[in-house]
Amino acid sequence: MKELKGLATGVGSLPFVDAQKAIDLILRCVPEAPFWPQLPKRDAREGMIAQFSENLPGLKMDSGTLRFIAQDKEKELELFYEKFIAGDLPYFEISKDHAQGLYAFYWRLKGMDLSGIEFIKCQVTGPFTFCAGISDASGNSILHDKVLMQAMAKGLSMKALWQLELFKGFGKKMIMFFDEPYLASVGSAYTTVNRNEVIDLFSELTAGLKQQGCLIGIHCCGNTDWSMLMDISGIDIINFDAFEFLERFLLYPEDIGNFLKKGGIICWGIVPTQGYDGTHSPEGLAQKVKTGLDALAKKGLDPQLLLERLMISPACGLGSLSPWYAEGILELLNQTSAFIRKNL
Repeated sequence: MKELKGLATGVGSLPFVDAQKAIDLILRCVPEAPFWPQLPKRDAREGMIAQFSENLPGLKMDSGTLRFIAQDKEKELELFYEKFIAGDLPYFEISKDHAQGLYAFYWRLKGMDLSGIEFIKCQVTGPFTFCAGISDASGNSILHDKVLMQAMAKGLSMKALWQLELFKGFGKKMIMFFDEPYLASVGSAYTTVNRNEVIDLFSELTAGLKQQGCLIGIHCCGNTDWSMLMDISGIDIINFDAFEFLERFLLYPEDIGNFLKKGGIICWGIVPTQGYDGTHSPEGLAQKVKTGLDALAKKGLDPQLLLERLMISPACGLGSLSPWYAEGILELLNQTSAFIRKNL
């Protein structure tokens, strides 16, 4: 693998309603690993749950809220599994109404010189976050329905496969991210989801995707059991909020070392999102990264390997911010990437 050393990419969401404006910003600030923009302010159907809900069993909008409402649960699941087993990718398409940024990004790539692009990054909401955000008619989260949880996870894997199929014609290396903020709850009193459930479900989820030759990442913008994610066999990239939770992440040096040795990549979410105020500098953020690298090196990790497998990103998605903040954050990300590559 080419040395990454500060390669920058984004998380997914941007606060624009104009897809072309979002793509202009992406291509300017993360030109080597651009991503298609999720635009939740454009349409509620581009929210991180609704965006990937089409044709998944029993999911319907109810007074503006996505719910599991099935007249015949078994029949809906039977139809779903027929399509899943058949590998019917068109059935799992993400439509333009749900992802205008995806289609605008695709057509922009079609018409441009791609020689400067190293990776194309796509994303889908992870199954735990997805199911935690959906309730049945009684108000109970479907996260606790193991049958539905398995079905939704399989459906999301097909949404990911559909994206990989769409973009593979560009001949670039692909990155597929699962966005999983809910995993910050694992191990707390707020959820019954445990470590083994996460590892088992994601190991199954990623198995089919690995056959496509892509890199698979997990983004969690809160603190979690990072060793849990590094123990998932199919995960290549761990994306964490390095601005807020660096000290917590550094508690796992042995796991990080083993993850890197088997080819893993750490994507440092070093540019703050909620804490962004326009006063941060590339030098200051790069120094924070260096502090983390030095701490891991002191615990026995290979300093060169840490740099070779280092990507950076914003700490979280930018969809809830103002356009001014989003532009500032991605510009700062670009400058921080350049500083790391030159000086670390």
